[in-house]
Parts: sequence; C-alpha cells; structure tokens
Amino acid sequence: MLMARTPPDSAFAPQSQAVSSETAFVLDAADARFLTEVGMLASGRGDLAHADAIFNALRRVRPDRAYPLVGLAVARLNAGRAAEATRLLEDIELDDAHEQAIIRVWYGLALQLAGRMAESRRVLADAATRPGEGGALARQMLGQDAMPSDDEN
Repeated sequence: MLMARTPPDSAFAPQSQAVSSETAFVLDAADARFLTEVGMLASGRGDLAHADAIFNALRRVRPDRAYPLVGLAVARLNAGRAAEATRLLEDIELDDAHEQAIIRVWYGLALQLAGRMAESRRVLADAATRPGEGGALARQMLGQDAMPSDDEN
C-alpha cells in the first residue's frame, strides 16, 4: 500500500511571501471559508498531508489571519504531535490584536496538550487579557468570568 509521506516540517516552511493582492482578491471569503472547512475536516482526522496542503495555501493568500495557522496546529494536535503544534505557534506575531489573541489561546492549548501546564497557564492568562474571541476563549478555558463591558462600569 502506498502512503503519502509528509515532510515533518512542511507546516514550518517560510510563508513570508504572500501571493499578489490580485490573487488574494480572487479567493473570496466564501471560497476561503469552504477551503477552511475542508482543511478542518483533514485536521480533525490528523491528516497532515491534506491539512498542510490546504492551510499552507491559505497562509499565502491570508498571511494576516490566524485560521490557517490554527488549522495546521489542530492537525498536529489530532495527530498526537502537540510538541510540533507548540513550535508552529510559539513565535507567531500577527499585527491584528484579535488575530494574535486567537494564536495565543491555541498556543496555550497546544502547550497544555504537550504536558507543559505551567507555561500553558501563563500563555492563557496573557491571552485572557486580549480582545475578541481569543481573549474570551482563554478566559473560558481558565474558568474566569467574562470581562465586564464598558456599559457595566
């Protein structure tokens, strides 16, 4: 039986070069969402070959978004390769605070699944101070109440 072999560091390949803005425009939001859903199916099975192909392509057309990196990390988590997921996410810096919060909460989860509990708690505590869905998810994972809105003060 022939099996596709995925290079172990395929998700770590440099992605600094985004495709042209024309190419990024051609892939509209619905197409990106569809590819993300297919990629998450592969990630859910720990299918690194297919998840890497899809999410590395999405990284090129959406380099400023967290979801391609999350997809790559989820594939590794579901393949029992939490240490790889932590290496993938640990040094990622995105300009958008909401996107960065998502990266940090998934990094915290990957650390937890890699057995690095103290580091995970520190990362999640930091993520909990960040805005948007990432911050809310981190607070939920830590068992904290939601942060009060400005209206409640």
